[in-house]
Amino acid sequence: MKGLENKIVFITGAASGIGRATAQRFYNEGAKLVLIDMPTLEQSELKSMFPERMTYIQGNVTDAKTLMTIDAEMKKGVDVLINNAGITRDATTLKMADEQWDEVIAVNLTAVFKLSRAAATQMKEQNRGGVIINAASVVAHYGNFGQANYVATKAGVIGMTKTMAKEFGKLQIRVNAVAPGFIGTPMVRKMPENVLKGMEEKSPLRRIGEPEEIAAAYAFLASDDAKFITGTCLNVDGGLVIG
Repeated sequence: MKGLENKIVFITGAASGIGRATAQRFYNEGAKLVLIDMPTLEQSELKSMFPERMTYIQGNVTDAKTLMTIDAEMKKGVDVLINNAGITRDATTLKMADEQWDEVIAVNLTAVFKLSRAAATQMKEQNRGGVIINAASVVAHYGNFGQANYVATKAGVIGMTKTMAKEFGKLQIRVNAVAPGFIGTPMVRKMPENVLKGMEEKSPLRRIGEPEEIAAAYAFLASDDAKFITGTCLNVDGGLVIG
């Protein structure tokens, strides 16, 4: 992709799944990585995967101390922010506890706002533009049983993306979202075969996606190949929303 070499790229939720694939893609493109995630076994492997051009911040994106650490690192420079981190706390609306609602809102929506604000503030100071990419989901378009909290955050992310694109455009900061469909992360691959088969049958392409395919979409939107694209939500779902 054009224009990614030596760019400073912040990626949340970077230790596994889509986040790890995204880190690998940008590393291969020559970017400098700032990877952010919760403590997990997978994170111990990051330094061996990325022996150079990598800074690691361990913490929760809802934690004030972690946000301060990220902000301090951004003040050294930031060209791309990928708000990839997300959680689910599923329950039907009548059974959903306040804590389940609050936790998902905090990670999937509030943290995205705070990190985007911090990145845009530094990008404005740098005066060289920048890119913010937010993780949405195809469920934002049609809802999903038992996920009122998650769907609300992803629909909110799309609306916030469009608003920020309008606000930051004069600063040459592009803001876009990517809405994945069913993606074959390690967690998904562990699901029963009949569940995986059902996911495949819902897609016109008759398969689930791979983390690397979402990473490719992130890389495209961050690159100079997409320098006239802002305020959009790119569905990467094998045609699920039209299926």
